[in-house]
Amino acid sequence: MGEHKGKKRIVVKIGSSSLTSRHGEISYRKLVRLVDEIALLKDDGYEVVLVSSGAVAAGYRKLGCLERPENLAEKQAAASIGQGLLIEAYSERFASHGYVASQILITRSDFSDEDRYMNARNTLTVLLERGVVPIVNENDTITIKHLKFGDNDTLSAKVAGLVEADQLIILSDIDGLYNDDPRNNPNAKLLEVVDAITPEIEAAAGESGSEVGTGGMRSKIDAVKISLAAGIPTFLGNANRANILYDAAYHKARGTYFKADKEQDELDVKQHWIAFSSGPQGEVIIDEGARTAITEEQSHLLPQGVRDVKGMFDCGDVVVIRHLDGQEVGRGVINYSAEQLREIKRLKLKEIPAHIKVTKSEAISQSELVCHTNITLPMPDKGEFSSNT
Repeated sequence: MGEHKGKKRIVVKIGSSSLTSRHGEISYRKLVRLVDEIALLKDDGYEVVLVSSGAVAAGYRKLGCLERPENLAEKQAAASIGQGLLIEAYSERFASHGYVASQILITRSDFSDEDRYMNARNTLTVLLERGVVPIVNENDTITIKHLKFGDNDTLSAKVAGLVEADQLIILSDIDGLYNDDPRNNPNAKLLEVVDAITPEIEAAAGESGSEVGTGGMRSKIDAVKISLAAGIPTFLGNANRANILYDAAYHKARGTYFKADKEQDELDVKQHWIAFSSGPQGEVIIDEGARTAITEEQSHLLPQGVRDVKGMFDCGDVVVIRHLDGQEVGRGVINYSAEQLREIKRLKLKEIPAHIKVTKSEAISQSELVCHTNITLPMPDKGEFSSNT
């Protein structure tokens, strides 16, 4: 990280509750304060990407709803109104500091397609290099449920990996991670520094969240795991604290700092995409020898180590690599179609050309393979794949 011509790059996530009033409308006072802090960081030479919630909350009253809608169509209609209001408010305030803001609306399918993923990265890079503040949000107006990130915590972590940020700052309505729910236990202690996401840390996260947003502490910890896997230190803090953003960037804020493990292998942009955004199209089941080769010897996955193939995928798709015992070993870009792999699995490399023409003999190249041993979290499971041809 940090290879940005000497400038530090930060991704800031602001939740709905941090931007809206008690009545559910945009709080210009809150928005102005946060933009002013980002402007201070910009003045200090930082590059900042803002991942902002708040479109539904900003628009539902203009839609004629007295309360935040539960109906999907009404939510999406509210977002279509609110997104414009949100960007207008941001743009005006950033302009008062002499900075230009831009809007980027993303869906999960934009991340799952490698070409679109890299295109988004290139666009963000140009904007940041030109001094613009990109404002990213999920495209709530058209996104259907199974294509949603679920919350902007996850989106912010994926954006941080996408732009190779030096720090991710997630702001909400709570000071950070406590050892228990502070709303129920007055003696709960704030964890100021977390070195690793342990089962105890995950248990402490619980399911807490506000009524306005969609992401509770659980989703924030899941997001932190994604950012840490990319080697990006992450901060959780309360958006309502004065100077929270500025102080967080300089490690002076009250909140929880999550340290990136310097011992683990950092994922490059391609590997981060494979692990967290690609959307696997099938599975390959491997034997113990193959698992040892790819996890301990950092070798390619060879066809002779493949025992079974599930799903229908093409050369260049991402697949889940699973051991015979059912445990997920990792993910990678496959060099064969499912049909080809079914034909040549268990064959030695020298035997393959007699059956099919191939450009790469290995099933998955080591450079396009991410194992659980490389990262600190289980990669999300996309479910079962049919073994039918």
